[in-house]
Amino acid sequence: MRFLPITLAISAAFAGSAQAQSLMSLYETARGYDAAYKAAQSQYTANLSKGDQAKALLLPTIGLSANVNKTEVELLAAAQTVTSQSKAATLSASQPLYRPANFATYQQGMRQLELASVQLKAAEQDLMVRLSQAYFDVLVSRESLDFVKAQKVAVAEQLAAAKRNFEVGTSTITDTREAQARYDLVLAQEIAADNDLRIKRLALNQLVGLNNIEPKSLSSKAKLSGPDAQSLEQWVRQSAEQNPSVIQSRAALEIAKLETSKAEAGHKPTLDLVAGYTPTRYKNGKGINTSQVDTNTNSVTLSFNMPLFAGFATQNRIKETVALEDKARSDLEAAERNVAQATRSAFFGLQSGLGQVNALQAAEASSQSALDANKLGYQVGVRINIDVLNSQSQLFQTKRDLAKARYDVLLGQLKLRQAAGTLTEADLASINALLNP
Repeated sequence: MRFLPITLAISAAFAGSAQAQSLMSLYETARGYDAAYKAAQSQYTANLSKGDQAKALLLPTIGLSANVNKTEVELLAAAQTVTSQSKAATLSASQPLYRPANFATYQQGMRQLELASVQLKAAEQDLMVRLSQAYFDVLVSRESLDFVKAQKVAVAEQLAAAKRNFEVGTSTITDTREAQARYDLVLAQEIAADNDLRIKRLALNQLVGLNNIEPKSLSSKAKLSGPDAQSLEQWVRQSAEQNPSVIQSRAALEIAKLETSKAEAGHKPTLDLVAGYTPTRYKNGKGINTSQVDTNTNSVTLSFNMPLFAGFATQNRIKETVALEDKARSDLEAAERNVAQATRSAFFGLQSGLGQVNALQAAEASSQSALDANKLGYQVGVRINIDVLNSQSQLFQTKRDLAKARYDVLLGQLKLRQAAGTLTEADLASINALLNP
């Protein structure tokens, strides 16, 4: 008892340093810290800029150039050197009128803008699932450690009872040795559970950039729900329309088709409107020749270009883009199949998880009744010590499995919505509401 104040002081110090935070608050923190999500945000900004670059191919270009020229002419017959200086500047503008390749590139840029939003949405959904996984991993490990500690207390009591009964001659040394062996085993399990909790805490800390996080556990009154009232095939159809992976693959196919259009444009003519203004000034208003005088030159030109032969480069480029288009089409089919499979797996996994929770809840009650019966039987001499120890192990194992199954159901809800492409912060908030306040 003299060590109790020290223990309480250490516990109070640890509790003061821990930060009890909800799932939603950690999600907001992770959005500003997680390297993978920040990389996705940077990629999103880059894709927006890349998409805007494509617009420039349809807009006019304007340029300004200037030069200064000094000319010396030696007249041999007159033994004289004539010097002339001129200054000129040219302001030119060019507007594409018909450039099929530029228009296809512009359309690709618009697809890139759509793709950027989808990729960022996928990164947000991935962060929600990764954070929830790390959050629930800590809770599962923490509750597992608590159950092992409770089991250690129960086994210690059984060990003490076996020793007392052996001393008074009502049991054999076998009961004591069995209880001691079970106690040593629980000590080893406690060390492993404590180490697992440390590792899971480190993973969560690394994800959000905080230390000593203490997640809020699931409320005992929380009611777990299954998939929404719709069939499996409805979930699959929804995933085919909204899953980010499918949308990205579909956009990649569109971009590949436009790349083929760009290649085919190598056989088509181009037409540009070019305008220019060039003022030329000479020293004293004249040059060496009488025709060299100050001038202002205005020009408007229609520039037409028709490619005739490029060494079969255009034909081979078309073959390349057609093959890449087929590849993008196959990638889209693979993405649709993988997403459909992932959606079905998440759907069945969630249903199975709910069934496991219900079964384990019944098993927990049965295990508790079995333990109570074995304890009573041991006291009256119709059960031996190993029966009580086995009942204790079964009860605490059931409790650990039940705790894990409950958190697996919550994670399964998020994964199903992620597979369907509908996962939002509102879904994360609904799960956060099930945690203890």
